[in-house]
Amino acid sequence: MYNHAPIDYKCPLCLTAKGIENKDTMAKQADVFYKDDLVFAMVNSKFVGNNPGHVVVVPNEHYENIYDIPRKVAHRIFDIAQQVALALKEVRKCDGIMTQQNNEPASGQHAFHFHFHIFPRFDADDLGKNLANVRVADPDARLPYAESLRNYFESKRSDQL
Repeated sequence: MYNHAPIDYKCPLCLTAKGIENKDTMAKQADVFYKDDLVFAMVNSKFVGNNPGHVVVVPNEHYENIYDIPRKVAHRIFDIAQQVALALKEVRKCDGIMTQQNNEPASGQHAFHFHFHIFPRFDADDLGKNLANVRVADPDARLPYAESLRNYFESKRSDQL
């Protein structure tokens, strides 16, 4: 409907969903800590300011934005986002949670595959001032965040998901 990806777009999130690691994706499979038949959740490969290790929840199938995504998939994304928020409260001991989802270039969408950000927030983290201070994090720096969330989800899988 309102799509902006070029014809030859190599979707990095589709590659991640398929378990592919190559030059077209910054994500590693170790970043993924949750996956089901509709969605996956991973630690974002980009760290923002002094607030590293935020999460994105992503549909396994390619939908560019909120205009395209089927309601069943959107509901599952939100369900898992809520579980991620609870996990971040427990695992990271954060003071709050912020979500963000961008549609179309005017909003800052950079990967043309729907993804829902969940940021752990900490008092005085100045995240709003640092949103432009983004860097690709070394995979080894992301791993502790992914492992702690993976452990949380594995311990809760039977009774909450």
